[in-house]
Amino acid sequence: MARTLDPELRSALAERVRYCHELGIYDFYRRETVAASVEVVAASLSSLSSSLPQSELREEMSARKSAVAAVIAEGSIFEVVNPKPEYGVSDPVAALKLIREDLGDCTRCKLHKQGRKQIVFGVGNPRAELMFVGEGPGADEDAQGEPFVGRAGQLLNNMIKAMGLQREDVYIANVVKCRPPGNRTPEPDECETCSPFLMRQIAVIKPKVVVALGATAAKNLLAMNSSLADLRGRFYDFKPGGVRADASWPGARLAVTYHPAYLLRDPRQKGEAWKDLQMVMKYLGIEPPKKAAE
Repeated sequence: MARTLDPELRSALAERVRYCHELGIYDFYRRETVAASVEVVAASLSSLSSSLPQSELREEMSARKSAVAAVIAEGSIFEVVNPKPEYGVSDPVAALKLIREDLGDCTRCKLHKQGRKQIVFGVGNPRAELMFVGEGPGADEDAQGEPFVGRAGQLLNNMIKAMGLQREDVYIANVVKCRPPGNRTPEPDECETCSPFLMRQIAVIKPKVVVALGATAAKNLLAMNSSLADLRGRFYDFKPGGVRADASWPGARLAVTYHPAYLLRDPRQKGEAWKDLQMVMKYLGIEPPKKAAE
């Protein structure tokens, strides 16, 4: 019997198939159970042709052809076998290294020829309970090869300290891993090309909470086109799409807050960002330092 997929998973898999087609990948593989189901139905149709009158045969064949179509739709196009190097590796340090090696000197999108100096992969605790995701590297990050090391990074460090944590306690990454020219917002095709590597990082780290910093990160992680104001103030259940996650990991809670670069431009919103972080701290059971709490 064909397995019914969760609508969100079905949508994610359909998007992954479309993405692979755009990359020129068309070879997918059916699970043996799907092929077997089609063969069984085909055999039964053949046996029916010699035992039923033509009128009944046409009606029965129509119904069973529909069953074949349902089996194929359910199990073929969405059951994509696409193993990753880190699958089966239990150590997150080793798994992240494999993802970085797979990323290589990436030339998958146009950002590689628009002035980037180096790829900015991610930094922090590979077993972190808390992960921050921004939109992309800036000039300082491109120069040093580490996310959030410029002015916005210093503010993020202060935000993390205010929570009672250190930068080394969390993991920090971006949606895209190459600096967009002039620090512009990453374009949709750039995000679509690069975000699968972010999803693989999240699946390996298995954080309890992911904090999306800014609208670009939030929209790409949640696949929602809402405003930042609409997305803030609540948790979302989140599991990275298009990758195989540890079955024992229930997924993360995802919270949305302002990007530190925006807070530098409009310090009045720092209080709102602190509310978002307090929501995260409460969920994780973190007590802030007394000075920060005051």
